[in-house]
Amino acid sequence: MYTRRDLLKHTSAGFGYLALAGLASLSRSSALGAGADVAANPLSPKPPHFPAKAKRVIFLCMQGGPSHVDTFDYKPALASDDGKRGKYGGALLKSPWQFRQRGDSGLWISDLFPEVAKHADEMCLIRSMHCDQPVHPGATTQMHTGTAQFVRPSLGAWTLYGLGTENESLPGFVSLSPPAGSSRNYSSAFLPAIYGGTKVGGSGGRFAQAARFNTGGGQAVPDISNPKRTTDQQRRQLDFIQSLNRSQMPAGDGANVEGVIQSYELAFRMQDAMPELMDLSGEDQRTISMYGADSDPTRTFGRQCLLARRFAEAGVRFIEVTHGNWDQHTRLTEDHAARAEACDQPIAALLADLKQRDMLKDTLVMWGGEFGRTPSAQNGNGRNHNNKGYTLWMAGGGTKGGFSYGATDEHGFEAVENPCHVHDWHATVLHLLGLDHTRLTYRYAGRDFRLTDVYGNVATDIIA
Repeated sequence: MYTRRDLLKHTSAGFGYLALAGLASLSRSSALGAGADVAANPLSPKPPHFPAKAKRVIFLCMQGGPSHVDTFDYKPALASDDGKRGKYGGALLKSPWQFRQRGDSGLWISDLFPEVAKHADEMCLIRSMHCDQPVHPGATTQMHTGTAQFVRPSLGAWTLYGLGTENESLPGFVSLSPPAGSSRNYSSAFLPAIYGGTKVGGSGGRFAQAARFNTGGGQAVPDISNPKRTTDQQRRQLDFIQSLNRSQMPAGDGANVEGVIQSYELAFRMQDAMPELMDLSGEDQRTISMYGADSDPTRTFGRQCLLARRFAEAGVRFIEVTHGNWDQHTRLTEDHAARAEACDQPIAALLADLKQRDMLKDTLVMWGGEFGRTPSAQNGNGRNHNNKGYTLWMAGGGTKGGFSYGATDEHGFEAVENPCHVHDWHATVLHLLGLDHTRLTYRYAGRDFRLTDVYGNVATDIIA
């Protein structure tokens, strides 16, 4: 009995099989267009669609939804109308923190971020962000993948798929301490597995406990060490496993098996490169102290930001660093202050360090959460979720410094001027990387997919 593949091979002199082979090659074509060979080395650097402003991305993800009206969206009317009934119900709550104009540009930034505020002239504030989901899981997934309903490739995976990476011994996409249960936010979904993010650390204390994370050196990071086998033994073991994997390619899903094979090879190379990169003992004490990596409360996030700079310097294309939890339905004054204190100095140090090394000009640094918070009070001293309007900022990577784009209404409820949806933000990020979001596609299940689906407009006004 003939299989469908056999039938295509033998019917009409094999023209049907020829057509099938052509369609298969199209389904694996990269963002460079049909015929591009991604099988040989899918992580090799690829030219962008047009000259890029940014070469790499560092995304500082503030999980939980920081309050825009207490950080980067100055609303004088919120203070004057404190206690009055708001547009969507509830009593308006003025910010407990003073806003001041910063730098030569005069951007309004609150006292929650005094160190970051010193870099106001490098920052581009998008004060008109909005998304479709008022709940954490959906909004977080949409922020990362463009959709809240389906499993789709993440922004980092699309970036790696479109541009490749610059260091064959390191992953091109690294996610430092992502929240528990959030693998879809750094996954490759239906893109080949090699484009997925590599998780380093977790939401608990394991990241801070890694001995190599100690500034004095020590043993290898547990996740990637294999002390019981020599390199030769590991190579023989891996060769055997890879032979088993290759034997499954004709019968199974060849693209997925090939992705697993490539991922195993990358992991083998990482054993030498990754522990050395994560060993901070080579950094001078001035740098360690600048990031706050040697004392609490900045120790953990300071080390993460320092690692982000080291990864970027080593050629990693997309680095995400997660910081939480900003979900203050109560105790806004105490807990928002604590969250900001833990990350203000490290973020400022990252910006200063990148600029000092002449890397900020082509490194896109992004800060933001999945949504903002309401101007009205909740539980007396808290704020509820607000997906209708919030702030995200970017620095470097070809963005305008000391610039504010868009606006929410007088109290900060919703975006009213130059609204910037998550799809628009994604289109803009890809544009800064030299990628046309309408051309960065991948054929899956009979249709072409892209990060922005059928939406997205580049916010050209923020581009320098």
